[in-house]
Amino acid sequence: MLKVLIFGYGNPDRQDDGVSWHILRQVAEHIGDLPLPASCDEEFANAKENVTFLYDLQLTPDKADYIAGFDRVIFVDAHTGAVPEELHDEVLTAQYQKSPFTHHMTPQTLLSFAQSLYGAATTGRLISVRGYEFGFSNELSPRTKELAAEAAGLILKYLE
Repeated sequence: MLKVLIFGYGNPDRQDDGVSWHILRQVAEHIGDLPLPASCDEEFANAKENVTFLYDLQLTPDKADYIAGFDRVIFVDAHTGAVPEELHDEVLTAQYQKSPFTHHMTPQTLLSFAQSLYGAATTGRLISVRGYEFGFSNELSPRTKELAAEAAGLILKYLE
């Protein structure tokens, strides 16, 4: 049985930028009778022995050690329209992409670090949801809320 990490990231206090936390919560709720976090400051309970949830504000190099312990990582994030699809689904390959800022670290770079530093064969997938409003709120915009439900359904399909 594959060990899967569902890794959501973004700022939950900036409306749609925090969509991944809402998606992780929906997936966890559907998987089983789990205590669900009331806020992003609380950790998710592991739903099954092979599925783990992780939420953070951004991708950072120190997470390479953690993701190296998984067979597959599903990264979940918001996008601002840089990709044409409202719900973007992409298979990732480990590839270092340099950036002067850790805030701009890509999932591909994190997979590359896990591979280079720890010999991990972790595969990755990115589910990216279009955000429309980025004000100071914990509530999603109506369209992003709809897309979050679609993204959760897609992730559940991958977990089957």
